[in-house]
Amino acid sequence: MPTTAESPLLRNTNFRWLLGGGLVSMLGDQFSMLALPWLVLSLTGDSLSLGIAVALMGAPRAVLILLGGTIADRYSPRRVMLLSKYANAVILLALAGLLLLDQASLALAYAAALALGIAAAFGIPAGTAILPQAVPPQSLQNANGLQMGARQLSLLAGPLLAALVLGARDGAQHTSMAALAAAFAIDALTFLFSAWTLRQVSLRPLAAATAQGMWRDMAAGLAMVWRDLPLRSCYAYWAVVAFFVMGPLQVALPVLASERLQGASALGLLMGAHGAGTLAGMLASSLGGAWLRRHFGATLLLVDAVVGLLLMALGQIGSAWQGAALLAVTGLLGGYLQVAIFTWIQRRVAPAMLGRAMALFMGIFLGLAPLSAAATGALLRHLSVGELFCGGGALLLAAAVAAALFTAIPRIAGPETITQTISEK
Repeated sequence: MPTTAESPLLRNTNFRWLLGGGLVSMLGDQFSMLALPWLVLSLTGDSLSLGIAVALMGAPRAVLILLGGTIADRYSPRRVMLLSKYANAVILLALAGLLLLDQASLALAYAAALALGIAAAFGIPAGTAILPQAVPPQSLQNANGLQMGARQLSLLAGPLLAALVLGARDGAQHTSMAALAAAFAIDALTFLFSAWTLRQVSLRPLAAATAQGMWRDMAAGLAMVWRDLPLRSCYAYWAVVAFFVMGPLQVALPVLASERLQGASALGLLMGAHGAGTLAGMLASSLGGAWLRRHFGATLLLVDAVVGLLLMALGQIGSAWQGAALLAVTGLLGGYLQVAIFTWIQRRVAPAMLGRAMALFMGIFLGLAPLSAAATGALLRHLSVGELFCGGGALLLAAAVAAALFTAIPRIAGPETITQTISEK
């Protein structure tokens, strides 16, 4: 495995296996993300039933993700990730087979959603913990940028590919069960392919961790984050940011497109601009690496303050192109910062604790996203969409200023990687 800074990342065999398998799997995920809602709506035509299915998939991820991270640390991220991929493949193949046998039912859709959510709770933290063991420490930032950029690309291209499969119809109103079964089967095959590529990856061995029991291991992960003041401060701050940003983007943005712009077409333009900006930010994450290592905390707060101002401006727009421009810049900054945050956590936390640290980080967003969306929906009954964006942006700006004045976050610098320190010794 290449270990010099001059070695191009894409010549690293481990990273090529991870990136290729991950991209195929992420594209496959979009087939299920489209097919499962269509299955529920084809069976019931009921928005409440669809909401229950989405909740059944999302709730296990929020509740079990810390347990998943603990198990990944205890038994190795690759082993847990492989089992998660195999479980997903079995679930999806079984669902596809039952649909072809004309056994479709709402109970089946609910069961599949719940099972997929449980598998994701273990696969997600394992997937984020494996990269520092697979690539040279000095390549970690670029590796995160390319992997997250590939995920964003799959979010843009995957739905288009899935639409081609789901375009097969029984009639004018309903997607055929055969087309839905094909979509689930394609996703299952991509899980099997990515499991095969994952088996080709050679990981650096880690020092054996002392097993204390599952619940003690989980408590040890929480205690580690609590004792690390910079890490604890950032996690608390990110919880505030998630609450103020996620709801407006998920709930208020469609309302803005409906009330002020051209409806669904305008919403598509806004979401596309944000997605393209996010992809560009992730792919540009290698720029300014030295600055980020010295000024990580200050850069974090500065970017969030700018995003707060952009959200306030978004509430005042009167045309789709204005919103697209603002959201493109917001996505660019957010994508760049996402890579920096992931890399900072991976470098700061010991590899034996990384699964739990990443699980807690992602659990913050998975848990707060529905609360933020519900609060946004409730506020929109009393506030205009412009007032909501202005208020949310102002609160995000205030949170960044308060963190700059009253916490140690502005003085946080990026740590040297633990694996690099060990290799130097």
